[in-house]
Amino acid sequence: MAKIKSITYCGHSAFLVDCDGITLGIDPWLDGNPVCPAKLRNPNKLDIIVLSHGHSDHAGDVLRLSHDHNSKIVATWELAAILGGEGVPESQRVPMNKGGTIEVSGLKISLTNAFHSSSYESSKRGTLYAGEPCGVIVSDGTTTIYHAGDTALFSDMSLIKEWYKPTIALLPIGDCFTMNPREAAEAAKLIGAAKNVPIHYKTFPLLTGTAEEFSSACRQKGVTPTVLEPGAILALS
Repeated sequence: MAKIKSITYCGHSAFLVDCDGITLGIDPWLDGNPVCPAKLRNPNKLDIIVLSHGHSDHAGDVLRLSHDHNSKIVATWELAAILGGEGVPESQRVPMNKGGTIEVSGLKISLTNAFHSSSYESSKRGTLYAGEPCGVIVSDGTTTIYHAGDTALFSDMSLIKEWYKPTIALLPIGDCFTMNPREAAEAAKLIGAAKNVPIHYKTFPLLTGTAEEFSSACRQKGVTPTVLEPGAILALS
């Protein structure tokens, strides 16, 4: 299997994962992302894109990136079908759904539950229902990343700990559309990852949750916070 070497935080909920020469993007909203560093907006390569849901602050750059890099796109059946209608060829679309696990380029990818909503803004067809929102699991058998997508807190996160055993959790803290910092700290406790990275905050004024609030709440629960600034690289193995 490919080995996960590091993740790069591109701001908001976007990550680039380096896996032995393979680059995987999770919700890689890069161009148009106001907190994404300019040097990360046009990656040198992007072999795989995994989408948690269809909202523009997660999937809004997928057409450009997949065209430029011939990327495989892993998404729910409905979102993958929408992208087909937007011109992404079938050879690049990898549809799946919650509860399923697939292997792409030596990485195991699973979709988990998330409590949010999902739609896709098509320039040709308007707002389209894009299936259910998801969390994302990416694993090389040793390192396991859990990207919670945009979700509310839910108690079955404890099952994610039991079944997938994440080593790093990427958790939204912005409030308004997702968990707030206190709820995200409780999620971190349920998930049990060694590293807990706050995401989906500070991008827009409506996202009022802060990394400081998350870190304080984590410490109160005996959980380790790992705060990354946009552009930061976290070595994982």
